[in-house]
Amino acid sequence: MNEKILILDFGSQYTQLIARRVRELNIYSEIVPYNKIPVLDASVKAIILSGSPFSVKEPDALQVDLESIIGQRPVLAICYGAQYIADYYGGKVERSEKREYGKAKLSKIHKQDDFLAGINEDSQVWMSHGDTIFRMPEQFELLASTDNVDVAAYKSLPSAFAEPVYCIQFHPEVTHSLDGGRLLKNFAVDIAGCKGDWTPAAFVEETVENLKAQIGEEKVIMGLSGGVDSSVAATLLQRAIGYNLTCIFVDNGLLRKDEFEEVLENYKGLGLNVIGVDAKNEFYDELAGESDPEGKRKIIGRVFIETFEKEAKKIDGAKWLGQGTIYPDVIESVSVHGPSVTIKSHHNVGGLPEKLDLKIVEPLRALFKDEVRKVGAELGLPKLLLGRHPFPGPGLGIRILGDITREKVAILQEADAIYTNTMRKHGLYDKVWQAGAILLPVQSVGVMGDERTYERTIALRAVSSTDGMTAEWSRLPHDFLAEVSTEIINNVKGINRVVYDISTKPPATIEWE
Repeated sequence: MNEKILILDFGSQYTQLIARRVRELNIYSEIVPYNKIPVLDASVKAIILSGSPFSVKEPDALQVDLESIIGQRPVLAICYGAQYIADYYGGKVERSEKREYGKAKLSKIHKQDDFLAGINEDSQVWMSHGDTIFRMPEQFELLASTDNVDVAAYKSLPSAFAEPVYCIQFHPEVTHSLDGGRLLKNFAVDIAGCKGDWTPAAFVEETVENLKAQIGEEKVIMGLSGGVDSSVAATLLQRAIGYNLTCIFVDNGLLRKDEFEEVLENYKGLGLNVIGVDAKNEFYDELAGESDPEGKRKIIGRVFIETFEKEAKKIDGAKWLGQGTIYPDVIESVSVHGPSVTIKSHHNVGGLPEKLDLKIVEPLRALFKDEVRKVGAELGLPKLLLGRHPFPGPGLGIRILGDITREKVAILQEADAIYTNTMRKHGLYDKVWQAGAILLPVQSVGVMGDERTYERTIALRAVSSTDGMTAEWSRLPHDFLAEVSTEIINNVKGINRVVYDISTKPPATIEWE
């Protein structure tokens, strides 16, 4: 990267948001744990300290090596970072009598500064902290206050350090801070001097050149899922190494209706070298009688690895395994709180590098999901592929509650296809993050014609989200839901009842298993 802003993570729930807001300015940002600060090479233009659920007054407060960053680069300290700097340099920080949480207004701007350019008094900001700065250190001066917080923003005196330090007790990264984007731009562009030239086109050009240098003339194999991440990663690799990339797309029998054939056709249009593997029978045989959700995940993952390994060994001279890893996966593995306790077993390629003795190449490990889509658009991938809803690795295997049979898969594929196609017809598909049908292990009484029925139930799920970490159920029109329900009941044999899931995440999850 030509330039970047480092974000030191103290465990805040908003740390990823800081990175996203900086990237919206076309400036590359990278999150690192507060206690693992890398060498500050020429690419690092500024440093941001995140907030934290911890208090600087606790005995086990997170301690950062300020001497390695203060004066080295411009610094913006948010919430915990601001309180830590105040405490470190001799100011007074105490626990608040009550936690300051929610909307506030900048009631007083004490000093005009490039950092506050375009920010007016009464600008709404978002507070979320339990400590308060009651007195600044001597090397700093006051910039702004709110009605309840005297020291809402402050900065280092010009004579204090070689580079400026800005500290704020509110969160500019959340949408509730209405001028937060402007504040971050003032810091990153006007104070730190970032050019803001990290665009999808620049990413493609730089990544392709890096892949050429990294891989050379060696061969790469990659498992495709038909989803956005693996498709964009494969296209970048293909741009770099051409037919030295071989992709493997496995039909596990748990894909959506006609998906195997449609995805292969899409990949052919992209010029990718893809091997399609029909392994439905192997998956169905191994899954027979298994009802436990984690048991199903493990079987699907194991059979995928066995199938992929068998196909991969047919490719002579492969040295690399391509993966569609994206930035949230990377952040999770190096977070302040340590690696995730439970890694979802549907990350199907887990263990493959060791089994096949391959090196890993991950072209998208620096990108968030929305950035992957922008890069895909830059690469010319079809809008239909880029706009696809996320689909779980185990596929319909975790949307069929209970054991899996060919009959159940066929029923769910038909119901899901009706749901998805009707969403597209009504212009709703692109307005939700993810939607799918779930086959429940519930039978209920119904009446069809003059006959009494005792058949299965389909649940419909649609959620709105930005990254899948939290999700709100989508308010789909009642007329649409009525139409989908009628279509499914009339056309899918074995279904006599349709329900709609109105649970948020948390406490529910997006998938049912």
